[in-house]
Amino acid sequence: MKKIRHRKIIELVEKKEIETQEELAGLLKEEGFVVTQATVSRDIRELKLSKVPSGSGRQKYVVLTRDDSHMEDKYIRVLRDGFTSMDMAQNILVVKTVSGMAMAVAMALDSMKFSEIVGCIAGDDTIMVAVRTTQETEQLMDKIHSLIEK
Repeated sequence: MKKIRHRKIIELVEKKEIETQEELAGLLKEEGFVVTQATVSRDIRELKLSKVPSGSGRQKYVVLTRDDSHMEDKYIRVLRDGFTSMDMAQNILVVKTVSGMAMAVAMALDSMKFSEIVGCIAGDDTIMVAVRTTQETEQLMDKIHSLIEK
């Protein structure tokens, strides 16, 4: 049932502009799936859905594939579009984003496979990036600045 639900979620996300978990849960219920908000949240995480700006000025869920050969530019674009600022607290890099973009920017950072990054935790507009050392945090900040400023 989970695989079928995941296929339906991907289909819905590709066909419609879905901005919230509640919207997605409602659409799944219309399709006959019995889901809770927790289930939808877990599905979003497992499918690695991210939010990106839609043409209408809202946010929408999208499926970002892991084919890095042609995705690097898209990840950089997501980083540029969502990034607002960053600051370090020793080996933790705190990245601020446009509201609703933290998950997409965190996914972009993870997908770029920076050797300094141990992992990311994203909220609505803030990402905590765990980095191995304070020195590597500074190096990572320089790398991110160079990507944004191009």
